[in-house]
Amino acid sequence: MCLALLVILLHCSSLKAREVFTINKVEIRADPSLQVPNGDALTILCIADISKSGNFTIEHHFTFFKDGRILSGITSLQNRTEHKIPAARFADTGEYVCMVKAKEKKKKSEVMLVKVTGLPKPKLTALKNMVTEGEELVLKCQVPEEAPPLTFTFHKLLTPGGPVTRTKKELEKNFTTIEIPVEPGDKILRFQCIASVYSAHGMQESAPSNVELVTVVEPFSTPALVIEPSLNVTEGDNVKLVCRVVVRNYDIEIIIQKDKVILNSTRGQNTLTYFTKVSMQDNGNYTCKVELGSVSKEKTVNMVVTELFSKPELIHSAKMIDEGDWLQLQCKVKGLLPVTKISIKTRYLGKDNLLNDSSSFITRAHVNNTATYICTAEINGIIKESDPVMINVYAPVSIPQLWIVPSVRDVILGRAIHFQCQSMYGTPPITYKFFRGNKTVNSSQIFNKLSADFRDKPTEVGVEQYSCEASNHHSHIRKRSRELNITVIAPVGKVNLISVPKREVEDGKGITFHCYVETGSLPINFKLLKRNNRKPISEDTKMDTKVIWYKESWSRQDSGEYFCEASNPTNIVQRSDVISINVILASWQKVLIALFVLVIIVILSCGGCSWYLRKKRKAKHPSIEMSGSAGVTNSAGVKLEPRQNSDGQYYPGYMDDSENHMKATDENKAPVQKGTEPVYSEIRKANNDSGENRYSKIGSCPDAT
Repeated sequence: MCLALLVILLHCSSLKAREVFTINKVEIRADPSLQVPNGDALTILCIADISKSGNFTIEHHFTFFKDGRILSGITSLQNRTEHKIPAARFADTGEYVCMVKAKEKKKKSEVMLVKVTGLPKPKLTALKNMVTEGEELVLKCQVPEEAPPLTFTFHKLLTPGGPVTRTKKELEKNFTTIEIPVEPGDKILRFQCIASVYSAHGMQESAPSNVELVTVVEPFSTPALVIEPSLNVTEGDNVKLVCRVVVRNYDIEIIIQKDKVILNSTRGQNTLTYFTKVSMQDNGNYTCKVELGSVSKEKTVNMVVTELFSKPELIHSAKMIDEGDWLQLQCKVKGLLPVTKISIKTRYLGKDNLLNDSSSFITRAHVNNTATYICTAEINGIIKESDPVMINVYAPVSIPQLWIVPSVRDVILGRAIHFQCQSMYGTPPITYKFFRGNKTVNSSQIFNKLSADFRDKPTEVGVEQYSCEASNHHSHIRKRSRELNITVIAPVGKVNLISVPKREVEDGKGITFHCYVETGSLPINFKLLKRNNRKPISEDTKMDTKVIWYKESWSRQDSGEYFCEASNPTNIVQRSDVISINVILASWQKVLIALFVLVIIVILSCGGCSWYLRKKRKAKHPSIEMSGSAGVTNSAGVKLEPRQNSDGQYYPGYMDDSENHMKATDENKAPVQKGTEPVYSEIRKANNDSGENRYSKIGSCPDAT
């Protein structure tokens, strides 16, 4: 029994082990084709090619993708399935992929691009079928079958300038609305719309929509403008302008204007009238305008005015007149009719002042007659005036005055001088000319009573003569000022300081300083100063460019740094370079010091030699004593004193140091007893040696000679 069960289990496991499969390929297809007209049915097929090890069943999971997003998912035991689209739209255009998954295995198909061509015909609707001029008409265009984004284009048909187009985009809706103003003059309006769509796979545009008809109603008619008595009139005629309009109970406004000037207006009426007596200025176009909200209609006519008489002409003797000459004015008028009234006037700031009611005016000119003159003429109630004429009356200038600012007599070379020139009397504008000698430097025109300013920079030292001349539009008089003499001085240039002798001077002797300048106007003030000493050592004012100072008996306290300052009336101080002066010893002082030093050296040398000899002598005495104390005995065997001989007598060779050397020598020569001869001769020999050594040392010292 157990054996049978084991056999069955082994058989089942062997069967299960044989259920092996692999997904060879996944294929995707489009039915009927890859390009489908808009609205047709579209089927996407997905077929899995699977190899199996036996006849067993596999569950397939099909997933459809469009543009990377899951479109649908189907589970089937069959190796194929389909995704149906009953009516394909442009939104169905895209890249399709099918993925098959069986157990733990899955595979994707290749990418298939499907295009849907065309768009459904849009539907256009007008919210009103009858509108009034100036009203806003609302239109709606929609494509219910398509998905956004969509672009809608509206066309206003049969307009005089061609179709009027408006475009609007919708990103989230498949419809849109617009408002179109109804223009004056529109009668019957026709509209259409077109839908279009854009994507990465191309653009599609629909056929035009249905045509919507809209009837336009006028709120008022186009106005009529009439000029009475006619369009051609003569100056002085009375003219009436009448504007009429047909209104349907609206609160309209009527305006009559010439160019941009409003002449008359009314509201709530259908007629407007304007009266005037015409002149030449009334020539031109007149307009009657009727307005209601945004609706405006107008009518324009041209009125021609014939001149009754010409504009008067003011004839004058001259525009610029010298004071005291005759001022003559005459007003001339050309026309067919006699002049009713003629006047000559002055005008100031828009206000007229009557001179006389006559065609002529004459008077002696005075500066007060400077004014703007006009003349007026009147015929048949028409008044015309001439062109204005500006007449200036000029009083002669007075002798000008010339002065310097600020007032000085001397000026510095190279610095600008400020001059002012003024004539106290004379009619402006006054022209001033500025002269240096007879040469014109500059000129200036002054339009008031102020002075003219001039500047000049002298280039040479000396006396310069300046003058100025004044003139105006007076025909004869030019006046010149008195000459103004200006002294031009130059500041001192580079200052140089030289000393003789240079740098060093012996104590007690004198030194000469030479201070001079290279340029500068005279007189020049020279100062000799020592550094850190504010008080000048010497000071002179010279009519020369140089100065010489001599200072005698210099001492050590006079050593230091010296410089020279120079200035002239310009008050500009220039300083020389600093020179150093060192006071040294005189020649006799040097000799005296040398002698003193030599004496000191001699004294020190003698003292040194004396000290050396004493030291040497002291060094000899202990050796002699030591030789005497070595046990010298006489014949009897008795120890002798250092100054005793063998017989016990004192020998003169050993004297005290204070005794004379020559005396000791004589004593050494004294006869000695025969028994003591060896000792005496030995002592004498020692004394002789000592004397020789002593003299040899003295001889070696220069002062011992």
